[in-house]
Amino acid sequence: MARIEYPEAVGALVEELRRLPGVGPRSAERMAIWLLQSAKADPLALSAVLQKAKAEVVSCPTCGFFATAERCAICADHSREPVICVVEQATDVLPIERSGVFKGRYHCLGGKLSPLDNVTPEDLRIGQLLKRIEAENVPEVILAPGSDVEGEATANYLASLLRGKCHITRIAQGLPAGGGLEHADALTLARALEGRRDL
Repeated sequence: MARIEYPEAVGALVEELRRLPGVGPRSAERMAIWLLQSAKADPLALSAVLQKAKAEVVSCPTCGFFATAERCAICADHSREPVICVVEQATDVLPIERSGVFKGRYHCLGGKLSPLDNVTPEDLRIGQLLKRIEAENVPEVILAPGSDVEGEATANYLASLLRGKCHITRIAQGLPAGGGLEHADALTLARALEGRRDL
């Protein structure tokens, strides 16, 4: 007896959904069935907004953040401070913005140095950063790549390139707000102690 499967169109939808990050075969199947059968689902509206976003959203040529015009809203805001915060990805900008503390500009590298994955300085937006620092007369660059091995290597590499061009700082790392010492690992505690400040 032949094995019964979903119709080809449903199978194709499941396969496309599986390509999304973090979506496994069962989740993709549930999403596909929901899109096709739920009264709350509007797959045509979803398709329309996906096509619109794909057609209109570009990478800001200045900083690498998401833009729908020549420049992103951050680069177009002339009231922002001339300090540049360097992050790995465009998605790293919003958590910093939501903190409400930083009022400067950003530079998205498009990744981090990773010799094992063949990601070299030429693969990142480092050249554009150096040009910006010179052209915009940037007084300070805040290095904010992640605290993993590749993020630290990226921060150290950038610091070596920027020495003498501007003031260089690294975001502090340590205990999360509301977290207790009993849940912190040794490296997190070491960084928290090294990054302590006066009260």
